[in-house]
Amino acid sequence: MIVIGWNNGGAGYGLRVRAADRDHYFRREWQSVEIELPNGVRANANIDKEFWGHKCRELISKEVGQWLRSEGLAPWGYRQPPKLVLEPSGTRSFVLSRGQN
Repeated sequence: MIVIGWNNGGAGYGLRVRAADRDHYFRREWQSVEIELPNGVRANANIDKEFWGHKCRELISKEVGQWLRSEGLAPWGYRQPPKLVLEPSGTRSFVLSRGQN
């Protein structure tokens, strides 16, 4: 699935998931997911009830933000967040890659 870099307007970073992908790849009973970053770090992103709403489909993690910055993917230009690939790799586990950027 394609995910898009997310920023809260400050130091917070994460990944925005499309609603259709959220509904297909995630389960409402999950409270968190693990994301393996390309550098081998395993990030934990909490999932709360707002993730299932219309506006807040972000997986937020300090480690994701650190990786985005270390790769020069953040900060990004106005309306130019990076597009990345997030692949399921098991129950509540995903692998992030840069894909074809």
